Parts: sequence; C-alpha cells; structure tokens
Amino acid sequence: MFDITDGSTRSATHDRATAASGAGAGRFAPSPTGDLHVGNLRTALLAWLFARSTRRRFLLRIEDLDIPRVRPGIADRQLSDLAALGITFDGEPLVQSQRLAAYREALAKLTDRTYECFCSRREIAEAASAPHGSVTRYPGTCRNLTEAQRNERRLTRQPALRLRSDGAQQTIRDVLHGQITAEVGDIVLWRNDGVPAYNLAVVVDDAYSGIDEVVRGDDLLPTTPTQAFLAELLGHVPPIYAHVPMVVNAEGRRLAKRDGPVTLPDLAAAGAEPGAVLSLIAESLNLAAPGEQASLDAMLERFDPGHLPLGPWVVVPEKLTRAERLG
Repeated sequence: MFDITDGSTRSATHDRATAASGAGAGRFAPSPTGDLHVGNLRTALLAWLFARSTRRRFLLRIEDLDIPRVRPGIADRQLSDLAALGITFDGEPLVQSQRLAAYREALAKLTDRTYECFCSRREIAEAASAPHGSVTRYPGTCRNLTEAQRNERRLTRQPALRLRSDGAQQTIRDVLHGQITAEVGDIVLWRNDGVPAYNLAVVVDDAYSGIDEVVRGDDLLPTTPTQAFLAELLGHVPPIYAHVPMVVNAEGRRLAKRDGPVTLPDLAAAGAEPGAVLSLIAESLNLAAPGEQASLDAMLERFDPGHLPLGPWVVVPEKLTRAERLG
C-alpha cells in the first residue's frame, strides 16, 4: 500500500533538484527488442526535457540483458528515431550486456540479504489470485525453506536469487506524485537462467552513471521504493523520480505496435513526418497549441513539470496518421 503526499508542489520539487544539476544526469533506457512507438518517444522526450531544463547530462543506456528477445539492428534504429525528433545524448551509450561483472560484484555485497527461490511465474500468479494475495508482491513461498528443502528443489529446478526485504518500508521523492512510502518487496536479483534481474541492473547502472533523476512511465511506480531500498543497501543515494503518465489506446490499454501505425517508420509510410509527430507529442504535453509546429527549443522554454498533464494520453493511430498536415 502506498502512502502518497500531496503532489501539488511538484514544480518546486523539480526546482530544488536543479541544485544538483552540475554533476547529475538523467537517462533514457530502451530495450532493443522492437521499434519505439510514440509512447516510448514521448517518455524519452520528457526525460530529455527534465534533464536539459536543469542542465543535467542526458545519457542513453541499452538494456539488452533479455538476450532471446533482443533483435539485431534495433538499437541503431531506436537511436535513429530519437535523433529524428532532435533528442541528443551526452557520451557513449552504456550497454548492459557488457557490465555483467559489475552486477555480480553488487550481488556479492548482498549475500546476507538474499535467498534462493524455486517458484515458477505460474505458482506466484496462483498465490496472488488467492484470497488476500497481492498481485505486486512475492508471497514468500521460498523465504524460509530449510536446507533440506532447498536441496530437494535444486534437483528439479535452478533457483533464482531474491532480496530478503524483511518487510522494510522505503520512502521516495517523485516530482509528479510527491513523497511516497511503501513496503519493500522480495524482488528477484538474479534470474534462474543466470541473467541479472532488471531491478538489480538498473540500480547498479544508475549509480555508476551518476543518474540522480529518473524519468519513466508510471507503470513502474510500484517497484520504485524497492529499487530505492536496494540502492541504499548498496551504499548509493537513490535518485529523484518523475513517473510520467502512460500512453494508452482507445480501450485504455497500454499502447502497443499491434494497435496500428504508432512507430516513426510506420507513421512516415502513412505520410506523417517526424516533425509532425513531435508536434502532436508536444500538444499532448501542453507544450504546443493545436496545429502549432513544435520545436525542441520552444518546448524547453515552456517546460514546467507543474503544468504537465497527469492523466494518460489516449492515442488513436488513425488520428496520428493525419499528422501529415503539420509536416
């Protein structure tokens, strides 16, 4: 359960963050599993605006640890799409698959806070659907297994490693949502296929890169207190967060490429050039008037987190393809 303070002072929160702008950084961290759609591009643009408006560096990270889903050439295409909107980065991209040693080193520091977990996703889902189950929190099935029980389970299944949170509470600061306090979950730190888990990798990489402000979709808000807790366990100061509204389809579900032409290449094929798409995104953020030809300079001049919409942007692909009138 979240305890959320009044977020009405979100502009002031971001102003205070400016004090750290000399050495801090923001980032955008796509996974190279498919082309970016307008929702991904909108989040990237917001992350760029948050960083540039406070004179932070803006960094790119390639989150390519899910090797079976990574597609050759996609990272370059994603970078090309971002450049087409004018989004620039500082320095070279950080590639997660090249940093396995850093994740192992971080895991070694947490030996006394981890335990083996043999649960399948189906078993966890079934536990969550039971009375009083939580869909967002691991039920603790393997938390207190005896050594004999673990030995027996190892015969049939390779374990993952989970964080032992012991019911800790963690508070985070979010520019858009205020101060949030929530119970920490027993997240997976190392998957049973030998791959570092997302939550461990992002915490280690944010600290390594000097990321002090994380801008991302608000679907990740529930796991953020746990990530902040993990950062502190590893001796790092958690960043300030800004969880921005999701982009959804007409049915209210998360936007996906199956909804129609929602990527820059597909929209270009339908006649909507990148400049027109940028203008529609700017309009959705209250950073451009309807029909106005937007520019990054103008958006940066107008940018104020306190004036950003807090509800989701509903995207109808057919309307996006009419954006050629702005191109």
